[in-house]
Amino acid sequence: MSCVIIIQARMTSTRLPGKVLMPVLGKPLLAYEIERLQRCQQADALMVATTTNASDDPVVTLCESLNIPVFRGSEQDVLSRYHGAAQQAQAQTVIRVTADCPLIDPAVVDRVIAHFKSANGTLDYASNTLVRSYPRGLDVEVFPRAALEMAQQEATEPAHREHVTPFFYKKPQRFRLANLEAPDNWGHHRWTVDTSEDFELAKRILEALYPVKPNFDCQDVLTLLDQHPDWVSLNAHIEQIKV
Repeated sequence: MSCVIIIQARMTSTRLPGKVLMPVLGKPLLAYEIERLQRCQQADALMVATTTNASDDPVVTLCESLNIPVFRGSEQDVLSRYHGAAQQAQAQTVIRVTADCPLIDPAVVDRVIAHFKSANGTLDYASNTLVRSYPRGLDVEVFPRAALEMAQQEATEPAHREHVTPFFYKKPQRFRLANLEAPDNWGHHRWTVDTSEDFELAKRILEALYPVKPNFDCQDVLTLLDQHPDWVSLNAHIEQIKV
C-alpha cells in the first residue's frame, strides 16, 4: 500500500497569519516540519496540500525548492483538498498532519502508522489524539483512502468539511477507531504553533536543539523543558480552538 503523509498548510491562519513560513535560525517552520517528516520510515511519500489563494504561492515556492509535491484546493473545504491530494498522490493510506507542528516526532508518526498497518484492514482510523497523552503538536491521524472517499461523498456538516477527520471519530458506532497513548502523560504540553506565544516556545526549542542535534526527538524536548521549566508557562494559558 502507498502510505502518503499529507501536510495541510496555508498562510491565512486566523490567530497567527503567515506562521507556517515564520523563520527560526533563517529557516521557515514548514521546512523544519518537512525535514522531520522525511525521516519517517513507515511512509512512502510526503506532500503538502495548500490552497488556490495567491497568498499561498510562497508555500508552493518553498515546497518546489525542497522537491516536495503540492496539491492546491479549497481553503475552507479542507476535506475536499485532502481528497484531491490523496487522488493526486495515488495514496492508499493517508497520514494527516497540520503545518503548525514543527517539532513533530517522526518516531511517533511511525508508531501510529505501524499500528494502523498491523491491524490488516480492521481499522478505519488511528491517531494519538482521541485521548490526549502526547504533547499537542505531535498529532498524527491515519486512515484509508476508501474512508476519505466516503467522507468526501457524505460529509455535509461545515466542521466535518473544514477539519477532515471529525466525520470518522465522531461516529464510533460506524468507524473502527484506535488511539495510541504516550509512555507517560505529556498531554499538558503545547508544542503546536498557533499564536505568538506558541511561536516563542517553538523558537526557543529549535534554537537550543537543532544546531546540536537536528534529529532531536520528543524526549529531547521534554528534557530541555525540564531544564527550563519557565518556558512551559510561555503558552500554558493558550486554549485550543474547539472542533
